[in-house]
Amino acid sequence: MVRFRPLDAWNDPRGGQIERVIIDNGTLALEVLSLGGIIRSLWTPDRDGERGNIVLGCDSAQDYLTQDAHLGAIAGRYANRIAGAQLHRDGQRFSLDNNHQSNCLHGGREGFNRKLWHIGQLNDGVRLSLFSPDGDMGFPGNANIQLDYRLVGNNLYVEILASTDKPCPISLTQHSYFNLEGASEISSAAHLIQSDSQHYLTTDDQGIPQAIASVVGTPLDLREGQALGDLRKQLASEETQGIDHCYLTPHHDGKALSRFGTISAPNSGRCLTLYTNQPGVQIYGSNFLGGTQGKQGQTLASYQAVCIEPQQLPDAPNQPSLPGTPWLMPGEVYHHMSRYQFDVG
Repeated sequence: MVRFRPLDAWNDPRGGQIERVIIDNGTLALEVLSLGGIIRSLWTPDRDGERGNIVLGCDSAQDYLTQDAHLGAIAGRYANRIAGAQLHRDGQRFSLDNNHQSNCLHGGREGFNRKLWHIGQLNDGVRLSLFSPDGDMGFPGNANIQLDYRLVGNNLYVEILASTDKPCPISLTQHSYFNLEGASEISSAAHLIQSDSQHYLTTDDQGIPQAIASVVGTPLDLREGQALGDLRKQLASEETQGIDHCYLTPHHDGKALSRFGTISAPNSGRCLTLYTNQPGVQIYGSNFLGGTQGKQGQTLASYQAVCIEPQQLPDAPNQPSLPGTPWLMPGEVYHHMSRYQFDVG
């Protein structure tokens, strides 16, 4: 049985109120905001059975609106980067919001992370919905989005549906920052990260894909698992200053959930396994998080957590040779399903 408990709303400095709710199935518990579809807290048990919050967050609407790290939010209309902040299709050019170097990142400055979603109750979770009008951040078409967070045993399900009345690229991802030792810990360096993926995207210095490459013989080979701290050292001289790379999901067919990999923490014993139907997963080691305002007066540190972001591939709307289905057509339904399984060992 999932218990549903509303919390006191926050005032939105832009006007109106931001709803907050906790859902709890006795194993996992989740605090969700109507702002940005944000997961503010996620409580999971450690090896001693003690529940603790494992995601980074903020203590006020103002702090969420000030930061640009997408803490716990849904990134969209299109997660990750679109080169030159432009789309081209059927002889038309669409200029998108340019908010990162010369690109559109995570849907632009007023992306889905800053929108007010409608929130309602499900038997096993919450359902959020959002309408994004034609031209929102330059994207074509009126888009309707439905987001479900559901708790089933030791699993968090994230399911997203979308439709549009014009051809439009859509890729939505859940952008939580995980520290499985507890969100107040200042480093995730000892976390072990493992992925079944055999391929990743090489990129230019702005993170735009150039080619699909094998992980074999590179620091990005995670098949046997690596400590995030070791990975950071190996990638320190790169533009990313650590891991910020998109991996191709193994055995992806767009429908069934495929196992992507795990993150585990040695002290708490917590382990997170991700399954997804998305063609790619961006792994980001919070390399540039430093200085962001967190909870209880804490200033967050770079490398304090790790993001695993299931998604369509970056710049895929402009690179049709890349795997996936980045363009959503009228009459079609975008369907993102990811399962986050929490175990202890």
